[in-house]
Amino acid sequence: MKKHLVPLLLLTLLAGCDMLGIESPEKLAATREADGKAIGGACRHAGRAIEDCYALNKKADRAAVFAGWREMNDYMRENKIDEVHPQLAGAAPAAKSSEEADGERAEKPPAKGREAKARDKAKAHES
Repeated sequence: MKKHLVPLLLLTLLAGCDMLGIESPEKLAATREADGKAIGGACRHAGRAIEDCYALNKKADRAAVFAGWREMNDYMRENKIDEVHPQLAGAAPAAKSSEEADGERAEKPPAKGREAKARDKAKAHES
């Protein structure tokens, strides 16, 4: 009777490892690959080039990002889906060329130092 109790107890303890939150290397690899595919698909849907996607997500697995990007590209072509550009105020359009960005930088006035800003603020309050 006791011979059967020990293996049964060990099986019960080993079955509970998933409940403890201990992740196996296979599960971690599957999660990492799924995350990379999701990142790649989102980048393609947003109209980003694969190189931009790699640059924005340096920690993601490149092969998984490319697989997700390619899958989304095929899906969008088959179903004739247009790209959805980001709507956030801080997000710059992906299609902007470096020449346009250089031109915008040249048009902006140089930034003022703290002391100059403080002087301007004090003058504004005096008048």
